[in-house]
Amino acid sequence: MKPAASVDPGPTPSANAAAPGSPAADRAPDSAEANRLRLAPLTFADPWRWLARGGADLMAAPGLALFYGVCFWGMALLLGWVFRSNPEYTMSIASGCLLLGPFLAMGLYDASRRRERGQKPELGLSLVCWDRHMGSMAMLVLVLLVLELIWGRASLVVFAVFFNTGMPSTTGVIQAVFNPENWEFVAVYTVVGGLFASLVYSIAVVSIPMILDRDTDAITAAITSLRVVLGHTGVMLLWAAIITVLVALALWPWGLGLVLLGPWLGHASWHAYRGAVLWPAPEAAAPVAPPSEPLG
Repeated sequence: MKPAASVDPGPTPSANAAAPGSPAADRAPDSAEANRLRLAPLTFADPWRWLARGGADLMAAPGLALFYGVCFWGMALLLGWVFRSNPEYTMSIASGCLLLGPFLAMGLYDASRRRERGQKPELGLSLVCWDRHMGSMAMLVLVLLVLELIWGRASLVVFAVFFNTGMPSTTGVIQAVFNPENWEFVAVYTVVGGLFASLVYSIAVVSIPMILDRDTDAITAAITSLRVVLGHTGVMLLWAAIITVLVALALWPWGLGLVLLGPWLGHASWHAYRGAVLWPAPEAAAPVAPPSEPLG
């Protein structure tokens, strides 16, 4: 018997799930198979397990994690510069970061997947892991781009409604947020941003690692992601809250915490997908009967 690999195996596959690294796990599923995938039962302890497994992946490939962490930090520095110079465009730049983020995250998903299979994560392979999934990723990114452009436009409208004398400076924005007299602006901006952020999160939380894992089409991946969020709303809200709090903490000071937190959450998100989605086992091919003997 082959000895077990000395790596974190991730969530235990169910009886009807294809084993990681098997030919069934590498091929693109047909529509019938994708329609039969099931959602795993989740508990409020699962997000903490995803974090633990993501931390193990990070420690197993620290150099790869450092590369992606510096990339995430660079995006945070760019976002901070835009907020200080042109705050009205902050949401638009944040949307651009949300578009670049999935491609960076796919490299981390690839590293976690390789480690799950008992293989060594490699930076070079992680940088090009998305090239075989360009069609599905392009469609998903297009959907996210439309949502984020609408989000950015809605943000500008909120500013224009409450600041009819012109767009405020960075100081003006900070004063507006912390001024009790502007609670209407804060409430509307929070509601609008929260709605769009929730929709983007619900579409992307499972779909991107799913595309990398099985090369599913973007629509199936997005619908599955929405099913996970709607089927386990409490757990996924907890996962979103954990991500939000950790990111907020990592942004102080100067966003340096993202060097560690970015790759950690990327690895953990892979385990969130693996823990939430169960693929059906491939159906065994029917045995072929041997040719009958010729008579006479």
